[in-house]
Amino acid sequence: MLSQMSVASGADLQQNPKLNAPSEAALAAAHYAVTHFETAQIDTLKTLVSYDTRARDGLTPETDPVFADFKRALGVKARMLGLEVEDHGYVMLISLSPEGASASTKKVGVITHGDVQPADAGLWPQSPYELTETSDGRLVGRGAEDDKGPIATALYAMKAIKDSAIPLKRRIELVVYMAEESDWEPLEAFLKTYDAADINITLDAEYPVVTGEKGWSQIKLTVPKVMAKVAEGTPVLTLFEGGSFASQIPQQARAVIKHPTPALIAALKARASSLPIKADFTQASDGLVIEATGKAAHSSTPEDGINAVAYLASLLAPAAEGAIPDWPMTTAAVTVDFLNSLVGDGLYGEKFGKLGYRDEFMGPMTLAPTLITYGADGAELTLNLRRPVGRTPEELDTLAHAAIEAWQQAKGMQVTNIETYWGTPMLVKDAPHLDTLLGVYGHFTHTVNPKPVAIGGSTNAKLFPNALSFGPAMPGVEYTGHSELEFITKAQLKLNLQMYTAALVELAQRP
Repeated sequence: MLSQMSVASGADLQQNPKLNAPSEAALAAAHYAVTHFETAQIDTLKTLVSYDTRARDGLTPETDPVFADFKRALGVKARMLGLEVEDHGYVMLISLSPEGASASTKKVGVITHGDVQPADAGLWPQSPYELTETSDGRLVGRGAEDDKGPIATALYAMKAIKDSAIPLKRRIELVVYMAEESDWEPLEAFLKTYDAADINITLDAEYPVVTGEKGWSQIKLTVPKVMAKVAEGTPVLTLFEGGSFASQIPQQARAVIKHPTPALIAALKARASSLPIKADFTQASDGLVIEATGKAAHSSTPEDGINAVAYLASLLAPAAEGAIPDWPMTTAAVTVDFLNSLVGDGLYGEKFGKLGYRDEFMGPMTLAPTLITYGADGAELTLNLRRPVGRTPEELDTLAHAAIEAWQQAKGMQVTNIETYWGTPMLVKDAPHLDTLLGVYGHFTHTVNPKPVAIGGSTNAKLFPNALSFGPAMPGVEYTGHSELEFITKAQLKLNLQMYTAALVELAQRP
């Protein structure tokens, strides 16, 4: 669906004289693409999804055999389509060059990535690396939307342009980076010697056109090991954990209570019935196990998920009437108190001291607990934040530490190993191809005067000159990358193929 945008005929686009409809050549190539390659791009996506290209400890895309096989398959397909292929280890370049092109030929960059986030196979009805189609037209598989779907679409957009024999002035260069989800340093090193295009589009976000990206940020800390002495039979919270990785709103969380009383169990079940999570209670040898199930989402859009970690902490909060007690001090209990005191079930850092803020265009900072694991020193807690412009890293660091210190002083509890990272927000101004992309989007979606948007996500667009994100997700539609049961619809793939083909024709014909 279109989000808060008027819908009208393509002719109405002329209300904004800057947003011209695509040229006849662009429209013809887009029509050719969907006529000839709508099914082929799905078949190629199926092949790309079959490779489990997540980061593995001790391996890199240059040493991992899975990545080697993925790149080989991608290169074979690109060459079959008549495209040029270069393998630079962490980066593959797939190009369509104008006739008579030379080293000085200008380029249009198309920025994508071939790696994916981990998937919890237990939450999928089939292997996450087997693309399956549902009855309502969803193509489900890890990477279907983020970012293997866009790669497959870009290949066939370039093939359609090649078959259409359109006289290009610029080389179209598809950049496929292999560690976008885990490590940007190899790409930064590559760009020191690579002649990047002066206009770029990134196929890793949403429409109409993204000109602003919040900064990926993080607060990590450790709740030290502690176990208070209590009378025999006292209910004790002995475990609290959850999440799969830092950039996903956690779907699963788990707690264990030793010596639960019938009254406590009844109170917890009563409270659980009012929360949006599904809570399962089972008795085990180590006590009462509570497993919370929420809804996974990309951590840049926490409003699309149901945070199992945050809501399980809320479930375990002491009740004023005493049915749920003030827990004896344990590592798990301190973790729960920290979450309830400084995070709660809000999305925007409302309780984290004075840390929360917003920008008029980019929107509010978001804050979500995404991962709790146990290490040698205690419980390791990760908070994922997406920050807009408006505050410096130094200001944010001061506010974050002040909030943590105030909690420690008030509660007499301590955390250690506090680490903060404040990513840089991006705002692209005066990009020369903004109106072209808006015109393509407006024509194919029949949207009057579409406007650029900002997102919470953080893509490799930040590393390229004049990089604007263009899809693959529609505005107002949940982005499923990083979530369990990630998918893209056949209808969206078709629309993306039309728009990517038309946009590349327009951009590659520029002087």
